[in-house]
Amino acid sequence: MSQAQRPPLPPFTPETAAQKARMAEDAWNSLDAQRVSLAYTADSRWRNRSEFFSGREAIVAFLERKWATEIQYRLIKEVWAFHENRIAVRFAYEHHDAAGNWYRSHGNEQWEFDENGLMRRREASINDVPIAEAERKFLWEGRIRPADYPGLTALGL
Repeated sequence: MSQAQRPPLPPFTPETAAQKARMAEDAWNSLDAQRVSLAYTADSRWRNRSEFFSGREAIVAFLERKWATEIQYRLIKEVWAFHENRIAVRFAYEHHDAAGNWYRSHGNEQWEFDENGLMRRREASINDVPIAEAERKFLWEGRIRPADYPGLTALGL
């Protein structure tokens, strides 16, 4: 296996698509922008809300900027559909801003992978919903969601 490969590789099955989504969730929850960037091709193209950019350096800069303002970020991803080298996920994450206002952000992503399992394209549409702190559902300890912690469907999201 090449160091540039990120198994599981396409074409995806239900199991490997779910594994890929969980790996992405865990990486994003680590808040390690450098680690996250390595799952993407060097020239990966992104659309995140209204931002368009490409390349690992831009990914790192974006994530560092994002996580500086989205405090106590917790994310859950769930596979919506997949076909060959593409996966669609729905996700939600919770965070608060510097003033202590809590949000749950709901979104959808479309992912396209190269033959080595690196994501070459990511498109995300996201909506933010203000919530009270008492409405939070993503309450696990540590950065990574435990394997037995419910996913989006089980949480009613």
